Amino acid sequence: MVAITDEEHSAALSIFGDRLGLAQRYVEHLATSGTERGLIGPREIPRLWSRHVLNCAVIEREIAQGSQVADVGSGAGLPGLCLAIARPDLELTLIEPLERRCIWLQEVVDDLALDNVSVMRTRAELAVGKISADVVTARAVSALTNLAGLTIPLLGGKGVVVAIKGRSAADEIEKATKVIRKLGGRETTVLTVGEGLLAEPTTVVRIVVDKATKKSR
Repeated sequence: MVAITDEEHSAALSIFGDRLGLAQRYVEHLATSGTERGLIGPREIPRLWSRHVLNCAVIEREIAQGSQVADVGSGAGLPGLCLAIARPDLELTLIEPLERRCIWLQEVVDDLALDNVSVMRTRAELAVGKISADVVTARAVSALTNLAGLTIPLLGGKGVVVAIKGRSAADEIEKATKVIRKLGGRETTVLTVGEGLLAEPTTVVRIVVDKATKKSR
């Protein structure tokens, strides 16, 4: 079993509650078959909880009850599977273009009996119009100038993008402002999520999208 510190366990319990056991099984999948198949580097195993699972799961606080969520470039299920475990009220579509990753994701979904998750093998731009989403999430996919075009169209004109980013988030927003506005982004903010809960809180870029509303000058 992957080691978890007391601080990490406390944070995990706060986020996952009575579904912590599912989160632990997911971490074991990451540490075993996930590393064997190249979805997670073996050096990441000691920090699966802190750097990956908790870092992702904490963004559930930015997602409204009962939302339909599309996770772009889901890879090893970060953050998609973390959200599905923490929030059974959400409906998740994991969008991933690589077959081997989709096979692994489906195996994990089946093993954990997550009935609120579907795995979709496609590129994000090809999924537009084929799914319904109120929220689009992403982590470590690409710079915001490109990511905006992969995520915002999936909302069908209205919704929220919640993208996990690093310290360069503000710079990325500045470079992507024109693209975001053109696509219908009306409000873009950098949030720090998990303060007081995680040793290293998560940085999130939140984009509110509403094509029907003209941004006032």
